[in-house]
Amino acid sequence: MPAERAGFTVTMFLIDVSPSMGATRTIELPPTPNGVQHTTEMTNLEWGLQFVKLKVQEMIFNGRKTDQCGVILFGSEETDNIIHEKNGGYQHVSEYIPIGQPNSTTLAKLDALQPSENSGDPIDALIVGIETQAIYLDKKRTWTRKIVIVTDGQSPMEIEDWEATVKKINAFAISLTVIGIDFDDDEFPFHEEDKSSIKVENEAFYHKLTSALDNGLVGTCVFALQEIARPDIKLTKSTLMGTVLRLGDVDVRPEEAIEILVKASKCTALARPKSWKKFGRREKTDDQMQVDEEEDMAVFAQLKIRSEYYIDRSAQEGEKQDKMDTGSDDEGDKTKSLEKAEKEELIRGFKYGSTYVPCPDGQFPRLNTRKGIDICGFFHAKNFRRELAMGEVQYIWADPGSPQQQVALSSIVEAMYEKGVLAIARWVSKDGMDPKMGVLAPKVDQNIDFLLWVQMPFADDVRKYTFASLENLVSKNGESVTKHPYLPTEDQLEAMGKFIDSMDIMDSGERDDEDKPVPWYDTRQSYNPAIHRTKQALFHSAVVNDITSNPLPPPHPELLKYINPPRWALKASRDAITECKAVFKVKEGTHPITPLPKKTAKARKDGHVRAMDEDDDMLLLDKKPAVSRKGKEPASSQVPVSPKLARPAKKSAASDSETEEESDQEPLLLEKRPFNALPTPERSISPDVDPGRAPGRIIGSTYPLRDFKTNLARGDVVTKAVEDMGVIIKEVVLRPFASRRHKEMIECMIAMRDTCLKEDEIDAWNAFLRDLKESCLKEAGNPEFWQEVQKLGRSISLISEPEAKKLGGHSEFSESTSEAFIAQ
Repeated sequence: MPAERAGFTVTMFLIDVSPSMGATRTIELPPTPNGVQHTTEMTNLEWGLQFVKLKVQEMIFNGRKTDQCGVILFGSEETDNIIHEKNGGYQHVSEYIPIGQPNSTTLAKLDALQPSENSGDPIDALIVGIETQAIYLDKKRTWTRKIVIVTDGQSPMEIEDWEATVKKINAFAISLTVIGIDFDDDEFPFHEEDKSSIKVENEAFYHKLTSALDNGLVGTCVFALQEIARPDIKLTKSTLMGTVLRLGDVDVRPEEAIEILVKASKCTALARPKSWKKFGRREKTDDQMQVDEEEDMAVFAQLKIRSEYYIDRSAQEGEKQDKMDTGSDDEGDKTKSLEKAEKEELIRGFKYGSTYVPCPDGQFPRLNTRKGIDICGFFHAKNFRRELAMGEVQYIWADPGSPQQQVALSSIVEAMYEKGVLAIARWVSKDGMDPKMGVLAPKVDQNIDFLLWVQMPFADDVRKYTFASLENLVSKNGESVTKHPYLPTEDQLEAMGKFIDSMDIMDSGERDDEDKPVPWYDTRQSYNPAIHRTKQALFHSAVVNDITSNPLPPPHPELLKYINPPRWALKASRDAITECKAVFKVKEGTHPITPLPKKTAKARKDGHVRAMDEDDDMLLLDKKPAVSRKGKEPASSQVPVSPKLARPAKKSAASDSETEEESDQEPLLLEKRPFNALPTPERSISPDVDPGRAPGRIIGSTYPLRDFKTNLARGDVVTKAVEDMGVIIKEVVLRPFASRRHKEMIECMIAMRDTCLKEDEIDAWNAFLRDLKESCLKEAGNPEFWQEVQKLGRSISLISEPEAKKLGGHSEFSESTSEAFIAQ
């Protein structure tokens, strides 16, 4: 049997369209986003076709020209197959879709299938499928052959010479899969009640048939649909790229150098979700509008990028200054000054300060490099810094067609492996290309020796950051601090060590054949949720007609296998977590953490301000909070401030230098002397403040009250404004550090209640207030805010019937209910 490869496969789908496939069934759908459970009615044919369409979509998704399929119907009204044309017989068997690469038309044809009024013989369809596949693959003997039968087992069959069919299937190395509608399955498990006698006999025959095959399988449809949603890895075969491995200088000292012909292929490659295309609604012409008056169908077209180049003549010397002097900002004049230019007339340029350096050739001359991998030296494997590895890993094989090259590479690999060293190498993909530096690691397998390449960074690629020590604190006097709230004690270190040990999952997975525990996490079974969930959504949306009534099902359990830690690990760590809470004095609560005061600038003798450093935001120990001032105006000062960029100054009065020597240990000082802050100069341009409006909302979280009043002035969006205001208040109140905005949110509630009472939005206010109370009093809510609301008393409570009646409204709550609600 030839080895199965990615692609190079022809799959024949034999679909039963007999009358029995028209029987309807009730299917439970996944719950909607609101949690509502739905069911739908569909025929057995539609249910079985879901499996076929998902398999076809997999072929379309992979996009391989060598992944092909065909569809044959049995039980159809007409007869159209290659055996009937030659020899007759094989009635009600039709070749519905010829063998070829599937596309969207294939799915459309499958959607158009309907049960017929005639029964067909599955064995006839199987023989037709084998013959059709054999003729198509007459000159492609190494291709993989698959046949899938989808049936409910209710059609009569002629099984006299089924042994000959089995021999032919095995001779062609065909993989046969039978997907049965409501077939019994002990492993799933599933058993159909009140099954007809013909279905019992046919089901038993299918099991007998597949057991006689070298590669046969029978399964029930419900299990097949579940398994097809299992994450599936797209098999890819990396192309072998030829290059040269050099050791030594082959030009200067060829007698001391060696060149080996090698092949490179990918070991790892970053996989990304399928990219989405952007489409726009195509406007109809007058003729199309007259033709499509009865069918109002939206037509979409894919959006494509088109670039046009214009030269701004107004930016030329002299003209720009004139416009600045006159203050002209006429858009019409600016448009007139634009001159269109063709791409061929332009040259590339590189920005250099405020100017551009032209480069007529499109790029500057590259280094004179030669294709190949040059080994520069060796170092011990223990000195390899794994965190600096970047990019994808490549295999380096010896030339498969040259035994001499294989022996040469194997000797280098064996020597590196025995010495425990890695090689530093420079890789140039082709002549004249920029070089890459990397590491070659030896790998000695049972049957082959090879190298692994991984790219390493240049000095320009490495980012170095310095952090203050978490273990050693130094006081201002230079003394080492051993006891401090920020230094862990021995008990805390021991408790945290126990917690880490309790979460160890290395040898806590399933047991292997030798009854030894294996690691819980296996990279080969860890799938990317972004890729497979996007793929599942894409497939589901293409199969169902209405995504609202038939929502996306939940992800397959295998996809979520490693998302959360195992339950037994959480259970084993309970005692350690309890000990950590006690030692670290962790308490649950909703009290916000007091933010550190902002650091102000030092006053200089010459009136400048000290520029803020990035390190100034680091943690200051025992720093006392500064006294806050109300309002946005800065504190007054008698010292003038220069509008120029502030520069630091030295402490020494004897020096006239403009810079101040800064100590790296400044963030670790235990005490800070108070100093007078100077006002910060105003910016010439202040950035726009994000209003915090989510898509579809008209009220933002930044200035909700201002947005609310602005929208009320329009007069036609009162209901929407009230709805969005309620959502924003609840979101802000339940956020961390919400106490800073309690007063603002109460003002919003007062304005919202007054509007609801006057604009007959009474039910909206009452529903909002009940929901807010329930959310605030939950364990993770904000009870402090609700206590502040209660202090306002009856004026902020539910709108009662007497209160609503004064303005012509109606409420379901009495006055006593309203008073009791706010008091509880």
